Amino acid sequence: TPRGSGTNGYVQRNLSSVRHKKDRVDYKSEEELKKLESGLVKKPNQDILDHERKRKVELKCIELEDMMEEQG
Repeated sequence: TPRGSGTNGYVQRNLSSVRHKKDRVDYKSEEELKKLESGLVKKPNQDILDHERKRKVELKCIELEDMMEEQG
């Protein structure tokens, strides 16, 4: 009984000692690991690659234009 114990009698769980599911290690087969690793590697975005290529071409054009202006 809570009488004389200095508490109101409400019982709570101690969550610091509860084991969580993430603490367990689930070992997987080699095939599953390869499949998971392949999913982590992303292919580059084609739009971004095209944009970078266009920027390089534009930069080269500007450099050539500056060189031609200097030469007359």
